[in-house]
Amino acid sequence: MQTPKNIGIIGGGQLGMMLLQAAAVDSPEVNYTVLEGSEDCPAQPFADQMLIGSLKNDSDLRKLASISDVLTWEIEHIGVETLVELEKEGKTIIPYPSVLKIIQDKGVQKLFYRNHGIPTAPFVLVNTKSHPPKEILNELKGSKVVVKARTGGYDGKGVQIVNKSELEAGNYPFEGEVLLEQFVEDVLELAVIVAVDQQGNTVTYPSIEMYFNPKSNLVEFLYSPAQVSEEVEKLSREIALKAVKGLESPGLFAVELFITSQGEIWVNEMAPRPHNSGHHTIEGCVTSQFAQLNRILLGKDLGSTDLLQPSAMINVVGPEDFSGTYFLSNAADWEQRNDVFIHMYGKTETRPDRKLGHITVTASSLEELLEKAENIKNAIRIKPS
Repeated sequence: MQTPKNIGIIGGGQLGMMLLQAAAVDSPEVNYTVLEGSEDCPAQPFADQMLIGSLKNDSDLRKLASISDVLTWEIEHIGVETLVELEKEGKTIIPYPSVLKIIQDKGVQKLFYRNHGIPTAPFVLVNTKSHPPKEILNELKGSKVVVKARTGGYDGKGVQIVNKSELEAGNYPFEGEVLLEQFVEDVLELAVIVAVDQQGNTVTYPSIEMYFNPKSNLVEFLYSPAQVSEEVEKLSREIALKAVKGLESPGLFAVELFITSQGEIWVNEMAPRPHNSGHHTIEGCVTSQFAQLNRILLGKDLGSTDLLQPSAMINVVGPEDFSGTYFLSNAADWEQRNDVFIHMYGKTETRPDRKLGHITVTASSLEELLEKAENIKNAIRIKPS
């Protein structure tokens, strides 16, 4: 297989930025072009070339394709129909556009799990405009229901937990086609990252234990290895791998899992790209999730996913009390340390709950890691500049 000389990335956010940072180390001879709506984006300083245009516009996507040997994306809300046509015309796109058609619609995604025998939370699909009968809601146990907009959600948006009585009264948080999912108390949330090369070989990363902000639904804190039994670790990886193999596509995939108090393991969602849950791999693993995706795009063998040492990631997000220009006030306290790594995304302005960066923490033991990471998490301050 001839190594591609030009890679096109659809989207210029922080995931594209970190993919480009990994590529600069591993494949400086390859040209990387980013399509984004503005040059004011995290990926711009690291791209060899920028194309300014819409991620959904046919002609803009085709322009990127015309100068790229391989296309990939760092965000799901893009023009998938154009990608389907480009693939038919012979363009290499990783992951395949067929994956995006499944992932873009949360209802289609849940049906994919059901049809492939992949365990997932009980669910029903309804149209809020046709006021679903009470019998449908009663298929889901409990007094609360998770309501998800089937399309367009991101970064915790498009998901709400509501009382079933609200839905029975016709009060839905989103209009149109929605996914209703059984709400389960006290679940442990894990992620398993799966990589598939162009020959179909696979590797999984050690499981990641995740904690979310109850208001924003954003990941606040995560670490690996997860504090689970060997059996749960093994089953989590097996279920994640089965889910990804069902997609029949090369690429990098993050599989989010629920571990119930009864010990059941359910797939929640998949992301067909680098994911927040894998940011710790930059310092924590032999091959980061970004370097791994780059290897896949270039047709190389998969890299080792071994943990170098226990690692945690803390999201740095915009505070609730202001928007505008900002700085991380205590960065200087950590920059000289060899166990704390600051990754700011170069976003010009903060706003409430906007992802501004992340901090990775490493330690020789999980106990030391959790104590150290908690101290840093409590010390983070974003202030107006």
